[in-house]
Amino acid sequence: MKKACVLAAYAVAALTLAGCGAATIAPNYQSTNPDLMRIGGDTPGQKEPETINMGSYCLQVIDKWKTDGKTPDGQMIWTKDSFRKVIPCR
Repeated sequence: MKKACVLAAYAVAALTLAGCGAATIAPNYQSTNPDLMRIGGDTPGQKEPETINMGSYCLQVIDKWKTDGKTPDGQMIWTKDSFRKVIPCR
């Protein structure tokens, strides 16, 4: 009797795992902030360097997009690097 219960439990566990493994989950590539990461397409447009007046100094911000690999379905992953540099205000 004990062996039958153990075999039944193993059978239920095996069927559950087989059912879960058969389900296909479609990939969902979303970013909460598309200004930092994008999926697919061509290189996002590059902005001109931006100068921000911080009061006693200015800050130059340069954003550059780079390819950061591919998704499992072959789409390009684009990420943005931001470079900041202190410059004299003009």
